[in-house]
Amino acid sequence: MDTNKNKQPPALFMLSGVEMWERFNYYGMRALLVLFMTSQIIGLSDRAAGRVYGLFGALVYLTPVFGGLIADAYLGKRKSIIIGAVLMMCGQFVLASYGFLPPIAALAIGLTLIIAGNGFFKPNISSIVGELYDENDNRRDAGFTIFYMGINIGAFLAPLVCGYLGEKVAFRYGFLAAGIGMLISLVWFIWLKNRFLGDIGIRPAIEENKNDKGENEPLTKVEKDRILAIFIFTFFSIFFWAFYEQAGSSLTLFADRSTDRVIFGWEMPTSFFQSFPALLVVLLAPVFAWLWRRMGEKELSTPAKFAWGLALLGIGYIIIAIAAYAYKNSGLVSIFWLCGLYLMHVLGELCISPVGLSMITKLSPAKYVSLFMGVWFASDFFGGLLGGFFAGEYNEASLVSLFSIPAATALICALIIWALSGKLKKWMHGIN
Repeated sequence: MDTNKNKQPPALFMLSGVEMWERFNYYGMRALLVLFMTSQIIGLSDRAAGRVYGLFGALVYLTPVFGGLIADAYLGKRKSIIIGAVLMMCGQFVLASYGFLPPIAALAIGLTLIIAGNGFFKPNISSIVGELYDENDNRRDAGFTIFYMGINIGAFLAPLVCGYLGEKVAFRYGFLAAGIGMLISLVWFIWLKNRFLGDIGIRPAIEENKNDKGENEPLTKVEKDRILAIFIFTFFSIFFWAFYEQAGSSLTLFADRSTDRVIFGWEMPTSFFQSFPALLVVLLAPVFAWLWRRMGEKELSTPAKFAWGLALLGIGYIIIAIAAYAYKNSGLVSIFWLCGLYLMHVLGELCISPVGLSMITKLSPAKYVSLFMGVWFASDFFGGLLGGFFAGEYNEASLVSLFSIPAATALICALIIWALSGKLKKWMHGIN
């Protein structure tokens, strides 16, 4: 564990590279998924594709609950990461095999492998990042913001590479490129893990803590209060992710059908829009990491960050509701409307996602960090279900009212979190 007061642990940057290529794999596939399902190859309706996308997005974030539990009890974090990487890589290659397998079979098997692999991979790499810091190390939020920047470098590059190959050449080449990204992530982790991580993540957490004084004792009141805070933050993040993840479904359809994508005579591929939020994260994450460190003891509390995140999400949907009104009256709208939405959403994302990852590693009992990391990611499961239902209602005739729903919901959630901030800080017992 690195205790230097100024510099981040070197292992943080190694893990950020592993996660960058894993996210290249995921977001490359995500950029193409709805377009692939609504193409002649699969032939699903907009409604059916939206529901399948939502269910997939939900299950991708439910399996980390079980992956975290299995890692803590049996496998350890490192083995779980390797198993997850192999499964996801195979899933991408199966998706690319739709010319050899029946397309529906390739879709179902490929997505199933990706869902299972993500369950092993996602909670455990984030938990290892948390283990790089002492409990009260004030570098933690900034460290997770840097880690999150690595995630979004992959998310930025993926639609440009995989999206271009999938839309302009053939879908299979986009999925193959995503699978190669996962292979790079796997090799990177296997090659560098011993050099940078020491013995972190080798043994299951329960085995590592079996000799601790409180291992077999019931949870203390402080631990129970902190767990309650975790569940409240997780509950409200459901609404954030339900509407943020419309980027891959209803907002993709809005970009494809309602937005003027021609720039100086060149028509931008629809999938390129999914690179824009990631680019903004890459540009803004260092600013947020600097800001959290600069503020020191005056740094915003976790409840305040969550409230701002939800409020900014709501403002983004107000922007796109105005754009939908303009489309209804004047036809195709400028790409700047979507750019404005994504700017607000990314500012909100940086107040919630890396902060949430850091919060879990601070508030969870030591022996259950991966489990509660899985609980945190389960918010994306319920958000995916809610978001899939919402995306399935996409109708160009009622876009203004459709986009007004997440705007109002997010702003109401922000006000509720703000009202609960005193209680939440009390339950956190001195951890910000």
